[in-house]
Amino acid sequence: MATFTVWKFDDPTGADRSVTLLESLQKQELIQIHDAATVSWPEDRKKPKTRQLAGLTGAGALGGTFWGLLFGLLFFVPLLGAAIGAAAGALGGALTDVGIDDDFIKQTREKVTPGTSALFALTSDAVQEKVLDAFEESGLRPHLIHTNLTTEQEELLREAFAE
Repeated sequence: MATFTVWKFDDPTGADRSVTLLESLQKQELIQIHDAATVSWPEDRKKPKTRQLAGLTGAGALGGTFWGLLFGLLFFVPLLGAAIGAAAGALGGALTDVGIDDDFIKQTREKVTPGTSALFALTSDAVQEKVLDAFEESGLRPHLIHTNLTTEQEELLREAFAE
């Protein structure tokens, strides 16, 4: 089963720096990355920069359209016209079916702000202890914003990164 997670970093380069670590972990077969994207938001910018990680994931399970629409909902919706807003509303309803609901959108908007970055990842087959150890050793200290893991799995993940 694939896991969708969103990790926030307290600086605008953290998510991009985590990509190198994920590439290494995937080569070691400690995690399988199906698709991923980053958002980096320098302090002096009005909008964040987004990037789909096609080089890391091959074709990508979700595709550019998914990421574009998701990031549009998260960061640019107030700027859209009524017709696009209606389409975004329909998309929002479809995303709810896969666990991306209004609470997720609100929470992500509140936490990914100027001066931060985020990694959005669809993964599976993670050797969690090894992945957590690698992030700990790298000095990257992400904050989990969203996951579709069980409550118990999510708590373990949060505890590991809080130490």
